[in-house]
Order: sequence, then C-alpha cells, then structure tokens
Amino acid sequence: MLRAAAQVLEEQGPAGVLLREVARRAGVSHNAPYRHFASREALLAAAAAQGFEEFSARMQAAGPGAMAETYIAFALEHPQLFRLMFGGTLKLSSDADLSRASRGAYEGLVAAFRSRGDVPDPQTAAAAAWSLVHGLSELLLNGHFVEASAGEGAIGFARRVLGAVRFAAAAPPRPTHSSE
Repeated sequence: MLRAAAQVLEEQGPAGVLLREVARRAGVSHNAPYRHFASREALLAAAAAQGFEEFSARMQAAGPGAMAETYIAFALEHPQLFRLMFGGTLKLSSDADLSRASRGAYEGLVAAFRSRGDVPDPQTAAAAAWSLVHGLSELLLNGHFVEASAGEGAIGFARRVLGAVRFAAAAPPRPTHSSE
C-alpha cells in the first residue's frame, strides 16, 4: 500500500492520493486500505513517516560534511514526498510514528553538530542549517535559480551556495562603527 501511495504521491501530489487509487495500484480491493489505515490522512501520515525515516537514513549515511547536499538531493528526487513531509498538510503531532520520525531527522542533525565539539549551541546551529538548506530546497523545487544552475545543475548550484555560506560564516566579524 505504501509503495502504491508513494507512486501516486509523486505523480499527482498529496491531493491525488485517494484510497481507491492506492488500492487499485496495489492490486487489492477498494476496501483493503481500511484494514491498515483508518483514513486517507492516516495513509498520508504513514507515507510521510516512512519518508522521514528514509530521509534520516540518507542524512546519517552522508555524514556531517554532506548532509546539506543530501537534504537538497532528497527534495529534488522526491518533490511531492518532500512537500508532504514539510508542507503543513499533516500535523506532525497527529500521528505518533510521524512525530517520532520527524523529530529523529532533526535530532540526527543536532547530533552531527554536537559531534564537532566546536559548536557552542548545536540545537541553534542545526536549526539555522536546516532553515537555510530547506529554503534553498524549496526555491529550487519551485523553479527559482534555473538560469543560475543551468550549467552545473541544481546540486552543483547548491554546492556553490553552501560554499558561499560556509565562507561567510568563517569570515572574521566586521568591525562595527558607532554613529555617536
């Protein structure tokens, strides 16, 4: 059922995931999904939870140095799943598995910052990194930066952007001038 739901999701977006269509694609009766999922929302929550688990596994496998690129690659490879996971269609608190899986993704990023030892506030650093990479992912998914990434592709462009941010973050602070 979840594989069939994932196919429909990527083809038609969250609105296209209907239990009858999922059942048809899974080759089961139209009532069969109700044996596993109480509602369409429960099926979507299960698909999103599974997406977060795959996302987390890929991020952890990539390691701290490649998590940002892995995040963006996941978004570009699974745009509708990414939108389901992060788009507010589902309340994370509405499903225990979904809540646990989404929290686990963030906790993995916090752990990566914590492991460095030189980051004074790993949770804030993780939130900042997540926000930056998520915003860039959304912009790329929505067709922004098409010209900027034409020669190198979206991932190459993302590497350049991330490199610019790393450079800016490592630069010494600018002296402030008092207007008094």
